[in-house]
Amino acid sequence: MEAICSFRIEGTIVANEFIDRYMAAASGEYVKVYLYLLRHQPNQMEVNQIADALDYTESDVKRALAYWEKAGILQQKKDLAPSPTVSISALPEPAALTGPEEPDCRKAPPAAPAQDPAATGLSDAAAHSLSKRPLYSQEQVNRLADDEDFSQLLYIAQKYMDKVFTPRECEVFAYLYDGLGMAVELLEYLVEFCVQSGHSNIRYIETVGLNWHERGFATADEARSFADSFIKGSYAVMRCFGLTDRKPGDAEKRMMEKWFSVYGFSRELVLEACNRTMEATHTPSFRYADKILAEWKKGGVKTLQDVMKLDEEHRGKKAPKAVKKPAPANPFHNFEQRDTDYDSMVLNQVKSWIGQP
Repeated sequence: MEAICSFRIEGTIVANEFIDRYMAAASGEYVKVYLYLLRHQPNQMEVNQIADALDYTESDVKRALAYWEKAGILQQKKDLAPSPTVSISALPEPAALTGPEEPDCRKAPPAAPAQDPAATGLSDAAAHSLSKRPLYSQEQVNRLADDEDFSQLLYIAQKYMDKVFTPRECEVFAYLYDGLGMAVELLEYLVEFCVQSGHSNIRYIETVGLNWHERGFATADEARSFADSFIKGSYAVMRCFGLTDRKPGDAEKRMMEKWFSVYGFSRELVLEACNRTMEATHTPSFRYADKILAEWKKGGVKTLQDVMKLDEEHRGKKAPKAVKKPAPANPFHNFEQRDTDYDSMVLNQVKSWIGQP
């Protein structure tokens, strides 16, 4: 069946870099706003015009504009009129975002012995924003054509991901291998880790790879040890919270990675915070536990003994109970006491009345 396009050949150029680097992370609504602005470049557009054209609210449009401005690919110009409107200045030319043309490496490298991924049961890596990095040019990638280690890396990675790489995917692996100097065995495990976690998207693999590089992992064993420790700890937290019927969400995983990796807390300490959370709230609350652990980190806690010391200090800082003041003196007793025995005097007087000695 032959598909016939009824549109006239009149188009808008979208930069490859926008598609590769920005589009996947943005919501569909934000992408539509960007494309609409790109279509009308270099004309200035007002928020209400964009909202009417896309059937959005003005708030929707403003959120999209703020998103793209923060991403660095759009500039807003604010009107100083009594009823200010926001207009959009010309976007960067597509060529400014495109960068050098990417190489064609769709043909798989020469065959190499395939390796079967080991069943590790690893979970998703914690979500992190993609670090900005320089583009790896076609010339830089081509220089690796005769590098046997790099060729084998691409072959194994394509086997794991069950696909033939695009130029973009070749460029990412070239940067991780040659630009950052990450070891081949570490990058092979990176692909294994991501694929077994259910993620074969190159953006995800690049993000995890950059994160591992920032952590200073030099070998696959270091990355594997970190992944194993994190997954066991996260499962323990979910069990402690009684959440055994689901996997942790992205925000929950980010908090757990902070507890175990950034704060460096042991599983014992994290579970203590979770138990205290359940005692205080009677419901699983990652935010509440996060506050407890943040305070422990601020207090220099490293062991459960440190927690007990903090507890003692906290109890000691509580205001002491008010000392009970003595009751005011009875006004009827507020006179000088005499030593006279009035009872004896009365008794002697009675005796004299009746004639007794």
